[in-house]
Amino acid sequence: MADADTSTIIGRNPVREALERADQGIEKVMLAQGASGEAIGAIRSAAKERGVPVQYVPEARLNHESQGAVHQGVVAIASPITYSSVHDLLTEVAPTWADVQDRKPLLLVIDRVTDTRNFGAILRSAVAAGVDGVIVPQSSMAPLNAAAIKASAGTATRIPIARAANLPTVLQQLKERGYWVCGAEGTSETTVWDVDFDRAMAVVLGSEGEGLASDVAAACDELASIPMRGPAESLNVSVAAGIFLLTAARPRLS
Repeated sequence: MADADTSTIIGRNPVREALERADQGIEKVMLAQGASGEAIGAIRSAAKERGVPVQYVPEARLNHESQGAVHQGVVAIASPITYSSVHDLLTEVAPTWADVQDRKPLLLVIDRVTDTRNFGAILRSAVAAGVDGVIVPQSSMAPLNAAAIKASAGTATRIPIARAANLPTVLQQLKERGYWVCGAEGTSETTVWDVDFDRAMAVVLGSEGEGLASDVAAACDELASIPMRGPAESLNVSVAAGIFLLTAARPRLS
């Protein structure tokens, strides 16, 4: 049965609708063994689009999860944390261009981090650095599930998180609102120490293996690397996040 950190969604239509909602954090979908048909196919397609794992389980498991309710062979486990829209998040942080310039918010944009533990660790660093909001893509992104919340040491509940269909478009919107957009790129000759973080800022982090997507990198105002003295070729994305974000927080702490 779902624990205190999760909730249960029961039935074909409720699960499909939850998968289609950008603000609903789905951890996994469970289908009855042997389940098939158009409705089941639609649920599997929606789960694949969202990057949500699908498990085929015995009927007894579904009966247990649904506590006797009619489940139609479908149960989903969802995180209690829901996503904001990008518009609502930005409006809450700083509604006008003048507010952006006055408050100098610090935002974090995450591009396709797929490991839930990395996602949670990044959110923990974001909270520690005083990040005002986080934006993630709707697809090819780790779910905000119980594992991610645990990896964040529970801090994921303390920061607004929005999902976006198109990150390059969002980055352009941020620039129009007065944010400077800095992407983490290991090959950049500009280092994190060279960046002027004393302004409204959006820090952009890429995926574990590929870094920033080309269109996301192109939408940034500048790219910066983390200088390293030792022979390590790269850092884990959650470690890189901590360095970037705490560096960006420094002028906000003085």
